[in-house]
Formats: sequence, C-alpha cells, structure tokens
Amino acid sequence: MNRIKILLAGMVLVTAANATLKAQTPEQMLEKLGIELFKPAKPAANYTRAVQTGNLVFLAGHGPLRANGTSIKGRLGDDLTLEEGQEAARIAAISLLSTLKEEIGDLSRVKRIVKVTGMVNCTADFYDQSKVINGCSDLLVEVFGEKGKHARAAVGMVSLPFNIAVEIEMIVEIK
Repeated sequence: MNRIKILLAGMVLVTAANATLKAQTPEQMLEKLGIELFKPAKPAANYTRAVQTGNLVFLAGHGPLRANGTSIKGRLGDDLTLEEGQEAARIAAISLLSTLKEEIGDLSRVKRIVKVTGMVNCTADFYDQSKVINGCSDLLVEVFGEKGKHARAAVGMVSLPFNIAVEIEMIVEIK
C-alpha cells in the first residue's frame, strides 16, 4: 500500500512538473534563455517594421541588430564562419521578437509562427544557407515550442543592406 502511495505521489509530481513546463509563457522562456528583448530601431527607409492585417502580423526583414545598435556584418564563405552566421540569425530572431512584442504587446498572443524567409549574405560557392537560418528557427522553437515550427525559405544573396550577414522576415498568426 505504501508503494502505491509513493507511485501515485511520483505521478502527481511528474504531472505537476509537465504542467509547469507547458505553462511557461514565451517571455518566461526568453528569460530562462537569458534573452532580453529591446526597443526596436526605427526603419531605415519609408516602410514599417510590422503590419497587422486580421490575425496575421507580417514582419519586415530584420538584420542581426543587437540592443546596443551594432550588427554582425560580413559574408558567409568569405569572412564569416557558419557558427557566426548562425549567431547572426539568432540575433535577427531576437530583433524580430522585439518588434513583434512591441506590435502585439504580449508574445502569449502568438498562435503560430507561420513563415520565415531567411536571406544570407554569402559567396557564390557557399551552400549552407539553411544551416545558417537554423539559428533563427531553433530559437523560435525554443521560445514557442510546437507553435514556433514554421514553413521556411533560406536563400543566398550576393549582398545585403549595410553588409549585414543575414536578413530575416517572418509571418505570425496571433490570437
């Protein structure tokens, strides 16, 4: 009988632990990952960083802009390594999430990350664009779980504005 109580108590603890994991908000996940969102910079030209129509938010291309205003610049296959490219894509994702939070107020409103388009500043003989953009995709899944899985394109570009390493745009469905 004591063994049954212990087993049942163990099941309750496991269930409570799973409920705690599922109950974490995107903001709590960002905090757990040590990521702080920041006030997005103003657009560099005549466009807006986000447009909401119905329950979709279209986010303009974001580069690997850090909160301090610096960016990761350079070309993959030339002066940046794959790992540096992945870090650039992760930073671009943080920038996208900063804009999204400013646009919708609470990241818990995200129903699904629908589509990510990643552009990689690279040489003609660099073929790992998808591995670079994994830096963004992996973070979105870390923050949103299954809701973060998305359709995606990852393409190479001969150049990007301001020589940034990556530019990523995103479409998000919200509640």
